[in-house]
Amino acid sequence: MHRGYRHLGAILLTAALGLPLANAKPVISGQDHEEHERQERENRRVYDPYHKDYHNWDDREDHAYRRWREERHEAYVDYDHLKRNERRAYWNWRHSHEEHEEHEHHN
Repeated sequence: MHRGYRHLGAILLTAALGLPLANAKPVISGQDHEEHERQERENRRVYDPYHKDYHNWDDREDHAYRRWREERHEAYVDYDHLKRNERRAYWNWRHSHEEHEEHEHHN
């Protein structure tokens, strides 16, 4: 009977010591981290609730957003920090300029 408890104790101790390792995230090198962040930026999608569509937040969208800020003579503020009414203004502007941008992009 005591032998069974000894084995049970060893199993529980092994499990307790191994659990933190099972939940640990792998260490990511600086270069891998930068690559991961770049991929996230390239694959980021933003929902426009006012026009009920999604936009890929890529370099083109970022350029359009920066142009909108410049036209309003406003300093750059990350899109994620905009207030609801500012987001609505951006998406309204963005949709009114899409046709013109598409024409420029294809020429």
